Amino acid sequence: MYKEGLRRRALLLVWLGELWNIAEAGVALFSARSAGSVALLAYGLDSLIELFAGGVLIWHLRREWRGQEHEEAGEKKALRLVGITFFVLSAYIVFQAIATLLGWFTEPKESLVGIILVVASAVVMTVLFFGKMNIARKLGSPALRAEAKESLACDLQDLSLLVGLGANALWGWWWADPVAALALIPWLLKEGWESVSHEEE
Repeated sequence: MYKEGLRRRALLLVWLGELWNIAEAGVALFSARSAGSVALLAYGLDSLIELFAGGVLIWHLRREWRGQEHEEAGEKKALRLVGITFFVLSAYIVFQAIATLLGWFTEPKESLVGIILVVASAVVMTVLFFGKMNIARKLGSPALRAEAKESLACDLQDLSLLVGLGANALWGWWWADPVAALALIPWLLKEGWESVSHEEE
């Protein structure tokens, strides 16, 4: 019963993250169009990738909960899929950051809506991260831990995006956002590799 209760709480947290990411993606993509911001566009697409990662965990935890697959086998499948999302996110960030720095895209304008969204997202994702990590430790679930780290990755991207949007709004430093985004790549690749390599063990 104790483990079942933890799984219910885990599913609730993942679902809350899913609902937030739907709203976040909508606001970010709308703001990106209004401000011509590639960074906000990437942010919105990142939310869609996180929706996928959350969907993977919901699928896995429900099947495991119902005894429809062996726990270890399901965990490995979920880990591999979540790991792939880290690589997809890394590739897109590299592309959009370099393209922006090379002048292939229009320099982003300031976006007050984007700044408010990033601050709100940082608060929500921090709460979800600690909640998921706490349950992941109790359940011994690497897949839930990996998905929680994706929430942390979103938090780190929030900080990067806030620096970029803030610098653009205050001083017109449009290049600050893509430079800050590139600093996330080593961490994202490390987490993606750990998830995929664990799947292969």
